Order: sequence, then C-alpha cells, then structure tokens
Amino acid sequence: MAGRTHPLRRAALLVGIAVTASPVLADDLRDALVSAYRNNPTLEAARANQRAVDEGVPIARAAGLPSLAGTGTYTEFLKSSPNAFTSPERALDAQVNLTVPIYSGGAVRNSVQAAETRVTAGRADLRATESGLFAQVVAAYMDVITNQSIVGLNLNNVQVLDVNLTATRDRFEIGDLTRTDVAQSQARLAQARSDLRAAEANLAASRESYIQLVGKVAADLQLPPPLPNMPESPDEAVAVALDNNPDLIAAHARTKAAGYDTDVAGAARLPRVSVFTGVDYTDYFNTLGGAASATFNQRTTTAQAGVRATVPLFQGGLPAAQQRQAQARESATLEQEIGAERQVIATVRTYYQQWRAANEIIVSSQAAVDAATLSLEGVRAENSVGNRTILDILNAEQELLNSQTVLVRARRNAYVAGFNLLAAMGRAEAKDLGLDGGALYDPAINYKRVRGSIWDWARDPDPKAVSTRTIDTPAQGGAISEDEVAKLAPIPKTGG
Repeated sequence: MAGRTHPLRRAALLVGIAVTASPVLADDLRDALVSAYRNNPTLEAARANQRAVDEGVPIARAAGLPSLAGTGTYTEFLKSSPNAFTSPERALDAQVNLTVPIYSGGAVRNSVQAAETRVTAGRADLRATESGLFAQVVAAYMDVITNQSIVGLNLNNVQVLDVNLTATRDRFEIGDLTRTDVAQSQARLAQARSDLRAAEANLAASRESYIQLVGKVAADLQLPPPLPNMPESPDEAVAVALDNNPDLIAAHARTKAAGYDTDVAGAARLPRVSVFTGVDYTDYFNTLGGAASATFNQRTTTAQAGVRATVPLFQGGLPAAQQRQAQARESATLEQEIGAERQVIATVRTYYQQWRAANEIIVSSQAAVDAATLSLEGVRAENSVGNRTILDILNAEQELLNSQTVLVRARRNAYVAGFNLLAAMGRAEAKDLGLDGGALYDPAINYKRVRGSIWDWARDPDPKAVSTRTIDTPAQGGAISEDEVAKLAPIPKTGG
C-alpha cells in the first residue's frame, strides 16, 4: 500500500490559518494594531506633519496682531565738515515702534479661516493614514498565519509523499509495482519539496513585513476576531462611506480652504489701515556742539503716533492675476473632490464584492476539501485491491493539497477584504476598534495648545523619534515546527 494518512495530514485537514499559542508568547490582532498605533514611524510622521499644519493658524493670525520692534544704533562720526562746528563725535539712537493693524481688506480673516479649514483636512488625512496602516497590519497579520498554514500543508504533503515513496519502493522490491511507479513517486516528492521551500520563503517575507509594520516579531499569532458591523449591501456601504470616509472629508475641506484663498488674493486690491506709535531716544555723549556742548541738550526723546492708510492704486495687474490663480486652484479642488468621491464609491463597491466573493469561495472550497478528502480515501482503498494506480493516489493527494491551499487563501482574502471595506467606510480607526493600551492620540490637543500662542519664544523641545527601531530583531525564516502544525485551527467567518 502507499501508506496510511500521516498524523500531520490529519491535523492539516483542519486547514486553519490561525495558530493557538501559549498565553505568555501569543500575540493577537489587537496587540498588533496597538503596537503599530504606538510605534509605527509612518503614523508618527503623519502626526508630526499634522502638528505642523496646526501652526498655520497662529501664523495666519499673526498678520492681524500688533507688532512691537526696537532698533538701536551707535554711530562714531569719524570726520565732520570743517564748517559743522556743532557736529557730535558720537551718538546712540534707540527707537521703539508699535504697529496695530486695523483693516486689511479681509486678508487676515480669510487666511485664518483657510488655515483652520486645512487643519480639518489634515485631521482627516491623519485618519486616513491611521486606517490605511491598520489595513496593512491586518493584511500582514493574516499573511503570516496564512503562509504559516500553507507551509504546514506543504510540510505534511512532503512527509506523506515520503511515506508513499517508501511504500512504493517496498512494493517494487516484491514485484507488486513497476519502476515507473517509483519514478512518479520520486518526481512528486521532489516537486513537493520545491513547493515547501517556496512556501517557506513566502512565510519569511510575510514575517519581515509584519516586523516592518508592527515593530516586533510575530509570536504565535492567534485567531483574529470576527469583523464587526459589516454592511448588508453595497449601497449601505457607500452611504456610510460618503459620510465618514476621511479622504472624502479631507477633499471637501481643501475645497473650502481654496475658496478662502481666493478671497485672500482679492484683498490685495483693498486699502490697509494701521495705527502706529513710536518713541525715539538719542544720546550724543556730551559731544554735540563741540566746545559749546554745555549749551546743547545731549539727550533727546521724541514720540509720535498716527494712523497710516495704504491705498493700492495700480499694481501692474498683480492682484487680479493672483485671484485668477487662486480661482483656478479652487476649481481644481472642486474637481478633485468629485474625483475623491468617485474613488471612494468604486473602492467601497470593489471591496464589498471581493469580501462577498471570498466568503462564497470559502463555502465552495470547503466542499472541495471535503470531497477531495473522501476521494483520496477512496483511491487509496481502491489501490489496495488493484483498481487504482500509484499515479491516481498522487493526483488525489495533489488535488487535496490544492483545495486546502485555496481554502486557506480564501479565508485570508475574505478577512482582509472585509477590513479594507470597513476602512473605506471610515470605520477602521482606533476609536472604532476599541484599542486599549493607553489614551488614544488626539490631534485637537496640540491644536488647542498652539492656536492662541503669541509668544515669540514659545519653542517646543528638540524633536526625538517616537517609533521603535527593528534593527535588533532577528532575520526571519520560513520554517515551522510540527507542534505549530498541530495547532492549526479554522478562521472565523467575517459575516455575510
């Protein structure tokens, strides 16, 4: 006979893509998402960029606030006119000037509103970066456990084919089989070993991707939880996405900000009014007046105040050109907003169909696995009475492996497509997933801190990296132990 079903084969028939691990070393999907949320450099960079966007508000507001400047000048008069008998030899002049803008044609007000609107857009971009990162983490998480299962299936296949080859050689020795049967068994075993090495390479690559995104080595990844709040139809998914998708929210905010920019450009035609005052102090160090210096006042103080109005009369067409330019950019953002809406609709519908299709593939693939299992048992039984050849057994083995692999990948694809669908709907951020591990990052905290800041010396501490480095993590391989193979368990349904 070609050999009984190996114990590892029976374990592989579960066709799971998650590993049940010890409580001490195991990581679950929540752990992976929390770690990425706290330590991923892409997300940390996006947060820092948003803090930079926040500063646009105080920068815009500064143009409408009073400005105070002081000037000090010390002068040595090295040579004076022979007829200037009272010229001083040296002088110190100090000035303090205060300017208070009164009217700027609406430029400051609209600049502030544009900056505030871009803060809103930036927060939406940050949400998109966060959900996009989570989608990558979920894909990497599922890739690790999927490829680990595929390695287990291929390892089982190699071991079963090795047993088959031994049994085939034994039967050849007693004249029950031919050399062709042995050669066929050898060829299938060699191909199975090649497939195993390819599967191990894929597993190693997925483990490295996991480290890149999460910041640590994947340790016995556990079964992921079912995906919550999946939509009943593509129309429902699109309706939710149109209200919540961060890319669409950001595009709408940028359109609004561009409208303010157009108003800012138009304000260059209008008058500007400001109030000013200043104090001027001069000290000649008793050198004014020469020999008669005692008759002159060596220290003088003057003060002035007034209102200054600047009325543009002709600027060579600059304001009109700037406003037309701003209008063109506003028009571009309107089109980009429609483009973003189109993309969101297409993305949501695509992920919905992928998710539903993958779930349907799971059902059919499970039926194929069940049928292939029965077929293999039947072929082996028929071979024992001479009604089937060794090649028939080998083909049945391969069909079972193929159907198991398809089922494993379908479960992975269903979960990833389902999560991507939630992300496109705007429902895959930290607040939606209920991540623990500390307070969630709130971009509004920094904005409230800086929006009213008017102190010129309010500098933040020197920047330091927050994300963790992975240089100390070991290079990943693609091997798994027999114990890990025995722990394979089925993945949960994603709904639908």
